[in-house]
Amino acid sequence: MNYVYILRCSDDTLYTGWTVDIKNRLKVHNSGKGAKYTRGRLPVKLEYYEKYTTKKKATKREYEIKQFKKDKKEKLIKDFKVKNQIREG
Repeated sequence: MNYVYILRCSDDTLYTGWTVDIKNRLKVHNSGKGAKYTRGRLPVKLEYYEKYTTKKKATKREYEIKQFKKDKKEKLIKDFKVKNQIREG
């Protein structure tokens, strides 16, 4: 399975990426060995993800989300949390 995900960094910025192992990727980011962008913004928290059957579909969606402005990403996160009944905090 391929995942597109959004992380919230400690400075409240958002990072979008893709992976085949979302739990491990979150650990890698929080260990400081993830993306250069997140290294100076630890810890990061998983806020959103989507599943895809192929890398091609996932990377296409990752690119699409990266083009969104922050408010549109925040709406994705909010809708995801409502759909999955995830509480803040």
